[in-house]
Amino acid sequence: MHSLTKLTIVFISLLLTACTTTENTGDILEGDSKNQQQQQLTDSTEIVPYHEDTPDIGNEISTHQLGPEFQDPQNPLSTLTVYFAYDSSQVQQEYIAAIAAHAEYLRSYPSLRMVLAGHGDERGSAEYNIALGEQRAKAVAKMMKMQGVQATQLEVVSYGEEKPATTGHDEAAWQMNRRVELLYQGQ
Repeated sequence: MHSLTKLTIVFISLLLTACTTTENTGDILEGDSKNQQQQQLTDSTEIVPYHEDTPDIGNEISTHQLGPEFQDPQNPLSTLTVYFAYDSSQVQQEYIAAIAAHAEYLRSYPSLRMVLAGHGDERGSAEYNIALGEQRAKAVAKMMKMQGVQATQLEVVSYGEEKPATTGHDEAAWQMNRRVELLYQGQ
């Protein structure tokens, strides 16, 4: 009888452990600790690192094809680039509304896909910038998935420092290169 009680307690403990979650949504917002910032985001989103022989992303849909709301600077859907602070993959508060609007749009059009293309500036090693670009894109993907976007609609690509938005070797250029581009794709 005593061993049956122990077995029941062990079983209940295992069951409760299996049912708990450790997901923390705060790690993607600006202002969290450096340890949380470096935390790997694990999910089912496909990761495609950039190499010189990687073809450019195809089937991209222009904002003119998507609708007039993408042309209206007052509409959060017109924001197609999320910028990041130096050495950070935390989404800044000013981009949360835009990411939420794009998540809603993708939920409304399940046949659309989005490539989240992560980038870094020229500082740091090529490997580090690929990893940082990936973390940035994954942070945006995680926010979208938390808002109901299907993982099959998102693809994470990291270009690191290989495809700068602007050339230059100063803070103004580096700020423009630390980004995730939101690229709509057809089927």
